Amino acid sequence: MKNEEEKEVQIQDETPTEVGDDSEVLEFEFNEDGEEDLKKTLKKLRADLKVCKTEKDEYLNGWQKERADFANYKKQEDDRRVNFSEVVRERILTRFLTVLDSFNMAFTNKESWNKVDENWRKGVEYIYAQLNTVFEEYDIKEIGVVGEDFDPNIHQSIDMTQTDKKEDNHKISEIVQKGYKLGDRIIRAARVNVFEYNEPESTTEE
Repeated sequence: MKNEEEKEVQIQDETPTEVGDDSEVLEFEFNEDGEEDLKKTLKKLRADLKVCKTEKDEYLNGWQKERADFANYKKQEDDRRVNFSEVVRERILTRFLTVLDSFNMAFTNKESWNKVDENWRKGVEYIYAQLNTVFEEYDIKEIGVVGEDFDPNIHQSIDMTQTDKKEDNHKISEIVQKGYKLGDRIIRAARVNVFEYNEPESTTEE
């Protein structure tokens, strides 16, 4: 008898503890007779499942949107950094254009330049060559060539040069100041004189 009571106590001790309020419990639907209504239970489960799926889709869409927004933000920041570095580079290099202009003005009068002390002249020409090398490394190129057609996108007209040659009309007659471009972007237009064709007056015999 005592052994049976001990077994009963052990069985009672092994019964599961009560489930807390936070645990999810499957709720069954019952009919008017108090019996489980399987159809109603399944219907409720389907409705709950639909709600869960809707919430899952909302969370997934929200996560995907946040991820896309972050990717766009990162790309915009990368573009800003690139643009900023290009602007800074352009400003720095543009300042050196005036230095090149000074060299070009000195070289314009070849007769006077050749009278300068040879050693000093070679030193200046070496510095000029170094500057041009730096510009080439940064993809800065001269624009504006005598004889090419005038293009308002790369040329700035300073004066007109009259010509009786029709084929020279609107062509560059002289480079007043060299222009430059950085890659495909014009950083300074070439200042030029442009040929203007004047048709010769016809002479009539009386």
